[in-house]
Amino acid sequence: MLVTITYTPTDSQDATALGFLMYKHPAKVQTFSAPVGDIHVFYPEATPERCTVAMMLEVDPIALVRNKRFRGDAGALGHYVNDRPYVASSMLAVAIGTVFRTAMTGRSDSYPELAASALPLRIEIPVVSARGGGDGLVRRLFEPCGWTVEEQRIALDDAHPEWGDSRFSSVVLTGEVRLAEALRQLYVLLPVLDDAKHYWVGDDEIGKLERAGEGWLPAHPERELITRRYLLHQRALLETADAVLDERPTPLSQHRADAVLAALADVGAHRVVDMGCGPGALLARLVKDRAFSKIVGVDVSARSLEQAARMLQLAEASDAERERIDLLHGSVVYRDERLHGFDAMVLMEVIEHVDPSRLGALEDAVFASASPGSVVVTTPNAEYNALYPDLPAGTFRHDDHRFEWTRDEFRAWAEGVAGRHGYAVEFRPVGDADADLGAPTQLALFRKEVAA
Repeated sequence: MLVTITYTPTDSQDATALGFLMYKHPAKVQTFSAPVGDIHVFYPEATPERCTVAMMLEVDPIALVRNKRFRGDAGALGHYVNDRPYVASSMLAVAIGTVFRTAMTGRSDSYPELAASALPLRIEIPVVSARGGGDGLVRRLFEPCGWTVEEQRIALDDAHPEWGDSRFSSVVLTGEVRLAEALRQLYVLLPVLDDAKHYWVGDDEIGKLERAGEGWLPAHPERELITRRYLLHQRALLETADAVLDERPTPLSQHRADAVLAALADVGAHRVVDMGCGPGALLARLVKDRAFSKIVGVDVSARSLEQAARMLQLAEASDAERERIDLLHGSVVYRDERLHGFDAMVLMEVIEHVDPSRLGALEDAVFASASPGSVVVTTPNAEYNALYPDLPAGTFRHDDHRFEWTRDEFRAWAEGVAGRHGYAVEFRPVGDADADLGAPTQLALFRKEVAA
């Protein structure tokens, strides 16, 4: 079994810093013993521009079968002759947890800021088994985590193409994700894809799932499927796991999407534009609600639109569903006649990515030109930043933010826009609010005023 992780910085960062984050030196080949076999860690390439770490698990099938801990049955031929030495499975997940345990915590004394940042990563897994779960299971599991998924089915026999494809695939994941989170996602999702584990599943698996799923699993749209397959469909464990995961704090991203959907419901919107839709996180929520008869996602990034199309599975959608959803290449600072006449337009975490000098163009494109019945805008509350312990004073929550407003600054901008274009505006807090500093996100709901 093999998995590789490649880091190609888009800035001046030395790519070999990956070795510090993984706690494995790029100049060494290291071998670790584990109950499932020998784990080899090495770096096929390590240059300042690009660095790849590889982990190869050399399974010992005989020792595995004979070890009762792993539910072996030495008398069953199927335990000796199978796909287990080659297919990414729970064995590979155990290997990841064994050799990259510190990296999975996200701690790095040498590069603390890099460890806390989303990095441009490429993960290659030559063979995975997606047992059951329906079509597009790999995409359904990984795309909500921020990955672009390339999946290539493996033929049963290259010499006999008429036999068709096997149930195995090679998978490549690309995206900007924190390294620790990427490792924890692999740790959970590889056995979920395989829908099998090579060891006995007990109560301690709930704790493993809780720790590895922190920050991404509670809000995952396939959480129920992930939990069920990770715990091997054991009903008693599933009930406990659901209770544990539900007790974890709701991610701010979910609070934000919930607040936007509530605002759209309040104004009775049916035809909606998601401006700056990115890879489609909000679009996926909109599509599930049949109250929305027309949904348009707009983004300046063609790659983000491709990711959104995959997340929404438009290639497999019915003609009626494809008619309901449009993905358009466009910008929030340019007039676009295609966006006239909609009930509502959403700018969720968009305005802070626009240069202050271009806010006038944004106002013209959205409020004067498109002029929807309602506009929903969310943006960070700069005052709340003081409560983030890892955020240095005077810095923004994201490298691409051009500004972050206080509540008074946001109110002043929104009231000015509303007054100039015939809208009324109300303000809503989003997320758990602090008594003095307010909520982490602030929302403005603009409604077009009807002339008396």
